[in-house]
Amino acid sequence: MNRSPVAQVRGVLADRVVVSTVLDPFLPLRALASYSGLSVRKLRDCLQGASHPLPSYKVGGKVLVRRSEFDTWIAAYRQRSDGRIDALVADVLRTVRAQMTP
Repeated sequence: MNRSPVAQVRGVLADRVVVSTVLDPFLPLRALASYSGLSVRKLRDCLQGASHPLPSYKVGGKVLVRRSEFDTWIAAYRQRSDGRIDALVADVLRTVRAQMTP
């Protein structure tokens, strides 16, 4: 059997390339629910969102969402502290400590 190598990289001959990781899969809603922690019902509601709908693909009756597009979409909902809460907590702690000091 005569097998010719497919590629040569820095002196190493490879007879095949195996990709073992799916980089950016399309997920059905049930798999996306498992990945995201959201229910399938909530994800279906998000597909119909008026101001910020979840990007999706519909093939026949099957709804698919690309994982990278979901990650980008959900990032818009990230909650960030603006520092006011931290300042308020620090102020309360200072007051409590001052009252406890004889």
